[in-house]
Amino acid sequence: MAAYIIRRVFAAVLLLLVVSAVTFAIFFLVPRLGGQTTDSMAAQYVGKSPDPDVIAAVKRNLGLDQPLYLQYWHFIKGIVVGATYHFGPDPAVCHAPCFGYSFKTHSAIWPEIKLRIPVTLSLAVGAAVIWVISGVATGVVSALKRGTVIDRLAMGVALAGVSLPMFFTGLASLALFSFHWTIWDNLQFVNFTDNPAEWAWNLILPWCTLAFLYSALYARLTRAGMLETMGEDYIRTARAKGLRERQVIVKHGLRAALTPLVTIFGMDFALLIGGAVITETVFGFQGMGAYAIHGVTTADLPVVMGVTLVAAFFIVLCNLLVDLVYAAIDPRVRLS
Repeated sequence: MAAYIIRRVFAAVLLLLVVSAVTFAIFFLVPRLGGQTTDSMAAQYVGKSPDPDVIAAVKRNLGLDQPLYLQYWHFIKGIVVGATYHFGPDPAVCHAPCFGYSFKTHSAIWPEIKLRIPVTLSLAVGAAVIWVISGVATGVVSALKRGTVIDRLAMGVALAGVSLPMFFTGLASLALFSFHWTIWDNLQFVNFTDNPAEWAWNLILPWCTLAFLYSALYARLTRAGMLETMGEDYIRTARAKGLRERQVIVKHGLRAALTPLVTIFGMDFALLIGGAVITETVFGFQGMGAYAIHGVTTADLPVVMGVTLVAAFFIVLCNLLVDLVYAAIDPRVRLS
């Protein structure tokens, strides 16, 4: 088990390096391949009608006149030990982990992301708990009541949840519960440490709206897995041995049916932490997704690059945890 964990951690670190290299190439190599010069890349930081001497100074201070491999080395080094940017009369210090420096807002990227991570984490964790519990429970009941009205009603709601886009359900929930019935008339994010009750109350509507999409998918997958599992020979053997029906369903049927959902949950949760862009935009929460949108609209490339790398870190981390959970559940994974 220890050797397996070491291999997976080493592979995760290599994958993060590959992701950082690809991300760096997208923002600094692809523009050059498209015909953009280092002068034009530096000119976007000095306003309209810049002086050539100013462009040359900015290019030199930002390191744009250096080879790409050297720029990438400085970028990786900044993440580990920090970096200093010479832009203006005073040097700008970006402490480790330095994911870049925005020369439009004159601020480091990581402190801004760190302020927004609790918002995205709160959305992701709360919605994940709701969609796993409701989705799996609905799928199990639907599988056990196959062909009945309950089954058809549950799958009909699940089909609607999968089909309706997030921006529609989010706006519809706001129209009903914030403007029509004014149950949540002033949604705003409150830190958990400041007021746990108000934190949960302001997140109930976004949680349920976000979980509606995912729980519908998990209900359909759980139903399909349960229908396949409950027809296996070992289920009939368990019943023949005199085990209670609840024990047969939960211990033998549901456990096997949930195994494929572990991978799907890891990916869904990782992508959600990476930035619930639509949810944060609809409900006006300033999370990582909203920060990324701001970077895109203002053409602030360091912001987009920093959010991309942090999102990639969460995705790789969640995949690593999924691999470790698989190894704990199924010994065949460790032996392979």
